[in-house]
Amino acid sequence: MVLLEVKNISKRFGGLQAVKNVSFSVESGMVKAVIGPNGAGKTTLFNLVSGFLLPDGGAITFKGEAIHGRPPYQIAARGITRTFQQVRLFSHMTALENVMVGCHVQSRAGFFAGMLHLPWTRQEENEIRNRSVDLMDSLGIAFLAGAEATSLSYGQQRAVELARALAAEPAMLLLDEPAAGLNIRETADIARLILKVRDRGVTVLVVEHDMSLVMDITDEIVVLSYGEKIADGRPGSIQKNADVIRVYLGEDDA
Repeated sequence: MVLLEVKNISKRFGGLQAVKNVSFSVESGMVKAVIGPNGAGKTTLFNLVSGFLLPDGGAITFKGEAIHGRPPYQIAARGITRTFQQVRLFSHMTALENVMVGCHVQSRAGFFAGMLHLPWTRQEENEIRNRSVDLMDSLGIAFLAGAEATSLSYGQQRAVELARALAAEPAMLLLDEPAAGLNIRETADIARLILKVRDRGVTVLVVEHDMSLVMDITDEIVVLSYGEKIADGRPGSIQKNADVIRVYLGEDDA
């Protein structure tokens, strides 16, 4: 079943055509990657899907409903959450508390109810804490729960950020450069976490430069170059695609 469909989406910044008539779909339960050289339009595309940018043209549907032009909080409420290239954890909060923040997207308590410490809000807070602990345990990072988030290694912070996004119980998770700044071991850890996320029934769309990671975990790959789609398919076919090879390796003038 197609979960996300992008049709002829475009975005221009002044004289720069960042994304031009890009179309692709993501089926439920898969890990799909968006790759391309620097400046190819990958992050712009993510910002269009997640509502951080408005498209100049085209359409984006999620679960059959048009979401292009909607603000990020409405898209998140419909089941799409994301991470960013730079880790954005809350400082002076523990790893567990950061994950709990993700759960509040699905909570009933508003600001004033929380301030009044009503009995049902305290019960809900306990449920959120327990659910967050269970989530971290399922991802193998429960041992980080009590640590201040910003004291963790960069790879551990990435894992906590992923758990926080997953705590919102999304149908789709958008990961923007999850391996950026990580060493080989940390990248392998993130790869295992992404596969655990998929195994929980969450569809994943990922932008990534690390080709070994992409080839190891993805079911399909979309390739962008100068804002346009040049290929879309299984990892094996992408590796052999002449246009993709030319973009990454350059023309042979011999």
